[in-house]
Amino acid sequence: MTLITGGCRSGKSARAIAIACASPAPRKFFLATAQPLDDEMRSRIAHHRRTRPAEFVTIEEPINLVDALNSIRDCADVLIIDCVTIWIANLLDKSNDEVVLTEVARLATVVREVKFSTIIVTDEVGWGIVPDNAVARRFRDLLGWANQKIAQAADEVLLMAAGYPLRLK
Repeated sequence: MTLITGGCRSGKSARAIAIACASPAPRKFFLATAQPLDDEMRSRIAHHRRTRPAEFVTIEEPINLVDALNSIRDCADVLIIDCVTIWIANLLDKSNDEVVLTEVARLATVVREVKFSTIIVTDEVGWGIVPDNAVARRFRDLLGWANQKIAQAADEVLLMAAGYPLRLK
């Protein structure tokens, strides 16, 4: 399992697709977590759809990532999950911190158990100033903890900066 992290527009998704496309494995899946809730997100989703190679089967699942992984357990060779950041945001309104972190732990466990390669995309959001409101601080903290948990389970961790990967693990 590979975790790819970095800042906004650092090349995380493109790197994930490049890694998956380099695999000779024929059954490629893409698990998208974004929801088209506003014009900006609709535009981002459209961009991702346009740039995703046709060889990927796309699953759009904003909340139940573990169920989605289990549903393709016997029919996938490579899976990209894009992205944990949006997934945590989706869970934020529906769950308390303990539930969110339990879901993260479940995801980390399942990606270690499945027989296919998994590439997970996430963001680094804690390098700037401390957010001025409790919700943003909660989101930053939950994503940081999620990234740590998934990175611990990962075989490889890449940090993207200006389109280039730095290998952390």
